[in-house]
Amino acid sequence: MALALGPDALGRFTSQFLNESSIFYNGLIPEFILEVWRPLSGLFINVIFAALLLAKPVPSLKKIWNNSGPQIVMGHTVAWGQYVVGLLLTLVVLTPVFNMDPLTGALIEIAFVGGHGTAAGLSGTFATLGFAEGADLALGLATMGIFGGVISGIAIINIGFRRGYAKPQEERPQFTEKEREKITESYGYEIEQEVKQPKAIEPLAFHLSLIAVAILFGYIFQQALIILEAYTWGAWTGVYLFTYLPLFPLAMIGGIVVQMIFGKLNLRNYIDPNLVSMISGFALDILLVSALATLSLDVIGDNIIPFLLISLVGILWNLFAFLYLGPRMIPDHWFERGLGDFGQATGMAATGLLLMKIADPDNKTPALEGFGYKQIMFEPFVGGGLVTSASLPLIYQFGPVTFLVITTVVTLAFLIFGLVKFRPQK
Repeated sequence: MALALGPDALGRFTSQFLNESSIFYNGLIPEFILEVWRPLSGLFINVIFAALLLAKPVPSLKKIWNNSGPQIVMGHTVAWGQYVVGLLLTLVVLTPVFNMDPLTGALIEIAFVGGHGTAAGLSGTFATLGFAEGADLALGLATMGIFGGVISGIAIINIGFRRGYAKPQEERPQFTEKEREKITESYGYEIEQEVKQPKAIEPLAFHLSLIAVAILFGYIFQQALIILEAYTWGAWTGVYLFTYLPLFPLAMIGGIVVQMIFGKLNLRNYIDPNLVSMISGFALDILLVSALATLSLDVIGDNIIPFLLISLVGILWNLFAFLYLGPRMIPDHWFERGLGDFGQATGMAATGLLLMKIADPDNKTPALEGFGYKQIMFEPFVGGGLVTSASLPLIYQFGPVTFLVITTVVTLAFLIFGLVKFRPQK
């Protein structure tokens, strides 16, 4: 709505009838408001990532692997593969034919797996590296990914049920307490957990301060890496990466540090997962509204053919991975489990949850539990994590061909491991 009422939509008409001095010359949202909104996405993405694992005690690696090993490998195969197909498309078509920046090769992973939040959060990095329009393209691609993922996902679910791909467990009237506990544990907190409230400070202010401390830890990590780089390989080679690394993935690490400190001090019950989730959701709402309201439709219009090609290639890769690789890399309930990976790979985790809920409304399969555990070994790296954030400076410093080789090797490693380790037994 904000985009439709702004200068690139309604403003095209109001500018034909109103005087330039009118506050509504460029639409119903004045330019001075848009100027305030533009930097908000880069600020609130730090809040979202700092809160991501703040209230989620990290279970043992063995428990994570036993519950979601195939989904972890499948998710990484799809995400790293998006770099491969994106860079190939850029090197073969987009740069030679349309003169697109080589950084375009990272847009599929940033927009599809990362989603709107990551696309908006990297706007500063895009601008610093001389590809400011990349942020607008990424936001547009994230929107296309969600629409394409939901529409194609629902179609796949209908076909899958007709062909018997979905194989839920036996009907049962309700979950046992143990089963409910397993599902809720996938989101990092125990059912019936008692949340203690500090007496000396209001709960909302307390949790906001925790998020602020997590961001502060992330900032300290960021500055330490920049200083380390400046006095080591940066000074020796002239190659700088951490200078371009945004704050938000390190804020996520800061959130883990805060959560671990509270765990060591036996104070974890003072962190309310629901309140942290509400703060994160509020920050995400502000980020989405501000990012989409300031999206430049002119940039997408000027690059409409590359934009559509990137969208098509990204969606086709995701469909191939789900329909062909899924049955070969996920040994049990591949359809329900794979739907979560497919949905997340086309926009965000919520899309994956939506598709799993449609295919398995009563949670009769282990798909939801595995999807929750998967995030702990997935989001710190791709989908907005360290690799996603570092991809742009890596391409900028070493070139798209070098990064293509790296991502191809990693994709093949995950692919081969998944096909060998998790191949369904006939």
